[in-house]
Parts: sequence; C-alpha cells; structure tokens
Amino acid sequence: MTMRTLKEFQILDEKSLVEYIKRTPSLSSKLGNDDNNNLIIKQVCDGNINFVYIIISPSTGSIVIKQARPYVRCVGESWPVTTERSYFEATALKRQHGLSPKHVPEVYHFDRELSVIGMRYIEPPHIILRKGLIVGVEYPLLAEHMAEFMANTMFYTSLLYLTTTEHKSAVAEFCANVEMCRLTEQLVFSDPYKISQLNRWTTPYLDSDVEAVQNDKILKLEVAELKSKFCENAQALIHGDLHTSAVMVTCESTQVIDPEFAFYGPMGFDVGAFLGNLFLAYFSQDGHADERNDRKTYKAWIIDTIVDTWNFFNKKFTNLWDIHKEGPGEAYLHEVYNDLELRELVKQKYMYDSFHDSLGFAAANMIWRIVGFSHVEDYESIIDLVKRADCERRALDFAKTLMKKRRTFNKITDVVSAAQ
Repeated sequence: MTMRTLKEFQILDEKSLVEYIKRTPSLSSKLGNDDNNNLIIKQVCDGNINFVYIIISPSTGSIVIKQARPYVRCVGESWPVTTERSYFEATALKRQHGLSPKHVPEVYHFDRELSVIGMRYIEPPHIILRKGLIVGVEYPLLAEHMAEFMANTMFYTSLLYLTTTEHKSAVAEFCANVEMCRLTEQLVFSDPYKISQLNRWTTPYLDSDVEAVQNDKILKLEVAELKSKFCENAQALIHGDLHTSAVMVTCESTQVIDPEFAFYGPMGFDVGAFLGNLFLAYFSQDGHADERNDRKTYKAWIIDTIVDTWNFFNKKFTNLWDIHKEGPGEAYLHEVYNDLELRELVKQKYMYDSFHDSLGFAAANMIWRIVGFSHVEDYESIIDLVKRADCERRALDFAKTLMKKRRTFNKITDVVSAAQ
C-alpha cells in the first residue's frame, strides 16, 4: 500500500462531482438518469476524517458521496493519512449490510483509484444520535437495534461461525488497515497517558485531573493490557469507531455508518465504544439542564438504554451461537462441546470475558474524549466552562474507576449503579 501525495490525488469538488456522477451509471441511475443539471450538492462537515457530500435530485432521488483524501479533514494537509481507508470502509459496509441490512446503509459504488464511496442517503428525519442525545430525545428501539447490529456483524465474522481458514483469510485482508488502527493505538491508548501536543482539555479546570491520569501507574497498567487486546485479539470484524456520531437514528430506525477504522479486533472494543459514549452522554446531561428540564428523567432513560444494550447483545449473540452450534465454526467444535452443561459454561465464560473487555474499552474511550485529541459535542456544546469541567470530571472519575475495577463488576446493573 502506497501513500499518495496531494499532488497525485484527484480531489472531487462540487463541479467535478456532477461530471463524475454523469459517467458512473451505478450513481446516475439512483438520481433518475436525467442530465444531472439540477442536482443539489451539500457538503456535510460532521466528521473528523473524510469529505462527505449529499447529492439530491429534486425529482427523483438522492445519494451520498464520500471521498477519503490523503489527509485528516479536521486538521488539514499537515496530517497525512492513507486514502486506502476507503477500501476498508466500503468492504466493511458491504459485509455489515449483508449481515445486518436493516441497520447498515447499502453501498452503490466504490472507486478505489479515487477513494470514492457512493451509498444510500439516510434521509431526514434521521439525525446523528449524538445530537439527539444532547437535546434529550428518547429512542425506544435504540438498544435493541444496536445490539442486533453488533451481534449479527460480530458473531458471523468470528470463529464461532467461520472456519479457521475463512477467518484467517479475512483477518489477513483487514490487517492492511494498519494505519487507521495505529491512529487508534496512539490517540486512545497512548496519548492521554503522557504529555502530547495533540492532547487538550478544559483548562485550567481539569489541569490537575490530567496530571493525575498521567501519573496513575495502575491506570497505565490497565490501559496497556487493553491496548494489547486491541492489537492482538482478532476476534471478529469490528466497526472500530462505534461512537454516537457514527449512528443515525429516528424513533423507529437505527443506521450505523463510517466504518473506516474497521478491522478484525476484540468485540469488546465496539461494544465498549458505544456504551462509553452513552456514559459520556449521561454525565453531560447536568450541563444541558435548565429551569424547564432538569434532565433527570432523560438520565434515567440513558441508564436504561445502557443496561438494555448489553442485555440484548448478550441474548442475541448467544442465541446465534445456539442456532449454529453444529455449524462450521471451529472455535468450539460440536463434537467436543456437545454436552449441554459444558456448552452453557463455555458461553458464560466467553460473554463474561467480553463483558469485562467492553467495560475496559468503554473507560478508555471516555478518557481520551475528555483529555485527548478528539472531544465530543456532548461537552463542547456546554458553554459554561466551569459547568462543562464539572461534568467532564465526573465522567473521568467514573471512567478511571471502571477501567481499574472492571473485573469486580458481574452485571451491567452493577456498572450503572456505580455511575449513578
């Protein structure tokens, strides 16, 4: 894999996008195959990494075009990054759509040379989940939908379903997404625990909290173990960046997007990223409360959603395991584990280990979002810095406790009790 320079790379702007669509039947057909002169093009500026455009034909349809340029969008050309990430995103989207079609948008077109993905436009009233959590919208199906997405995409790409030959082949393919994995290794597992120019926080209010993180030897031991799991444990195809801005929602629909960090890694990293971001939303609510709404009812809903997400995931994942217990998966051969009591013990241990992994990764995701490079709107939208820092400190203290004591929690209800 070679790193293309900006001079070597063809950047699509609003004008060249129209020409590109005209000569690409898989895209123009979605817009009605007219002369494309009336297309409306809107750039979406919600992510850190890629350039995203919504293309709307007023009379016939709409699509999304995503281009991975050779740098990080939110920083600029001073931070180069491989455009090959679009290949892994497109490949992951196709596989995850095949495994969970109700919760992953369809890919219509992929151009590896230009690093362009054309896909379904997730139409209004869908909004980014994080924005819904900030304004206090309840999504009654969110927990079940996310559990279904995670269970389907991870079970069917794990050794519980695949042969070792199939699994190793898939692992080998996604190993090439190493640059995006290294970004995670640096930003999530390393930078928050040392002095780094990329770190930022609500200063001066959190200065002593940041110093405490960087001097906490036990915390550093725990995060080292989690980093090893992230780097070495190729359990299943994971999204790799499953935060609440990678999910679009209505009260009836949940769509998971943006898997450019996808690779074969520990299942708990995806589960933990999502749960950790829900905990971040929970601790931010006091900063959004006012005299009209103290947010107490909404905080209770977030807690219920955290509990339901894990419990639904546990149930759906183990149900898939039961259905395919005599299937091709080579991790636990039926001839060896056909005793009912033994099979239950195996499932319990597997999910218990995944639970503790998920808690550790949830904590790591919370810590880097407060004292690392990329912060979240849940807190950044709290204008009062004293109030913001107070919310962040409570989230940070909980995350530190969660990482260090995760093995003492036996049930998700124990975890949310600690948060409350």
